[in-house]
Amino acid sequence: MKIVMLGAPGAGKGTQAKMIAEEYAIPHISTGDIFRANVKGGTPLGMEAKAYMDRGELVPDELTVRILLDRVAKDDCANGYVLDGFPRTIPQAEVLDSELAKMNDRIDFAIDVEVPDENIVRRMSGRRACLNCGATYHIEHIPPKKEGICDNCGSELVLRDDDKEETVKKRLAVYHEQTQPLIDFYNKKGVLKEVDGTVDSAEVFAAIKKVLA
Repeated sequence: MKIVMLGAPGAGKGTQAKMIAEEYAIPHISTGDIFRANVKGGTPLGMEAKAYMDRGELVPDELTVRILLDRVAKDDCANGYVLDGFPRTIPQAEVLDSELAKMNDRIDFAIDVEVPDENIVRRMSGRRACLNCGATYHIEHIPPKKEGICDNCGSELVLRDDDKEETVKKRLAVYHEQTQPLIDFYNKKGVLKEVDGTVDSAEVFAAIKKVLA
């Protein structure tokens, strides 16, 4: 069961990817994680990627796919995996597809966690974080007992730059331009499955399990 997770930033696809990985005993593969692991481990692929990063350049799609294929070739991926954060663009999806085809393999499901932009803006701009102990809150859904103060350590809560409304809107604009076309790409391949991401995460997961059944 090879799964690609799709959805706008803040749609909750990372949370769902972890739940899928746990439920089906398959690895949750985040490209950020495998990049860091390769760089930290000093692997040849990691050193190649680091050279681009050190120059402030984006790692080319072809190298990203090679790092990803190296990861999915590991024994723990024999029964499948969940890709989170890759592919982000049509060229990346095309390279991934062609490389998997060479291994007589393919993506089985592309799951799109569908959440309207206004919900995402409200969801993310309502987040508050404690920089001291790492606790997170939401002014609507998980408010602290005392406004602006962490329940755990009493430190002041902050709105991270990443969660500010203008930042979220910029990230959504990039998503619609670059990543949303993947929905059409996987739809044409007959593997796209859409789930409503506006409901509680347990309900989203229940919908995903029906898709994968």
